[in-house]
Amino acid sequence: MKKRQFLGAVAAAGAIPALGAAAPKPAERGPTLLTVTGAIARPNRGRFDRVADQMMHRQRLSFEKAFVFDFAALAALPAVTIKPTLEYDARPHTLAGPLLVDVLKAAGAQLGEGSNIVLRAVDGYAVAVTLARASAQRYIVATHLDGAPMALGGLGPLWAIYDADRVPEMASRPVGERFSTCPWALYHIDVQA
Repeated sequence: MKKRQFLGAVAAAGAIPALGAAAPKPAERGPTLLTVTGAIARPNRGRFDRVADQMMHRQRLSFEKAFVFDFAALAALPAVTIKPTLEYDARPHTLAGPLLVDVLKAAGAQLGEGSNIVLRAVDGYAVAVTLARASAQRYIVATHLDGAPMALGGLGPLWAIYDADRVPEMASRPVGERFSTCPWALYHIDVQA
């Protein structure tokens, strides 16, 4: 064997294992920000885990299947921008994120006219909203406030909210009474068909 052929064969043999090692890995998902449970058809995770789901355990929640969203999955959905006057400073603020109904559709929610959606915040605050109301009032799952991602410890990282200024029966109320069905620090949605 000639020296050049030998070196080529050695180089090729050394490249074969490297090619196998360079195979792309499936993309890892980021930390879960939102878990959707209940009447869903396309779960992407298994049942409740008492250790991994400690906050849910402490709030006496359980589920057999769930669809989870990380920030990238929520950001991949079409975003809507609203500008409601918020109760915290009585000023308009820009909020952006996907429509709540689009989030539910992405999770494979089995929705009907009588469906309820329970929105739950990290502090345990929970409120039931009908699908009809969520659709009519165009609730969003806000990921951004005034152009910046919302932080945990503030109003985020997610906030289920609608533009109360554009809903006549809500716009006529004092600003402090408009958002009782809008939990900030949203982390769980239970779909009740």
